[in-house]
Amino acid sequence: MPAVFEQTKRWMDLYFSGKEPDFCPPLDPEGTDFQKTVWSVLRTIPYGETLTYGEVSKLVAAKLGRSSMSAQAVGGAVGRNPISIIVPCHRVIGADGSLTGYAGGLWRKEKLLRLERGEKL
Repeated sequence: MPAVFEQTKRWMDLYFSGKEPDFCPPLDPEGTDFQKTVWSVLRTIPYGETLTYGEVSKLVAAKLGRSSMSAQAVGGAVGRNPISIIVPCHRVIGADGSLTGYAGGLWRKEKLLRLERGEKL
């Protein structure tokens, strides 16, 4: 088995046992430069925490040297994340704190966040 698969399996085993993995398998998702920038920002959201689309857009704007960035544009890139869970798009929520926009279904997003918070599933 290739090393990247072994590392990914170990990461997933740790994650789904309710532990925060202390490493990340090598990732090289295909996407536009903008999408890759958004996905790199998603990877900075701490385990068990959330940011709003607006907060993520401010971080992306700063990374790109811009004064602002459309939260909708960021949302589009978040929705095209090809490596869900490891690139934690489930940690991005609506401005009002609501769970919005998760390709795997909102019920999965809720379960992932509860798992990270150590809540009983």
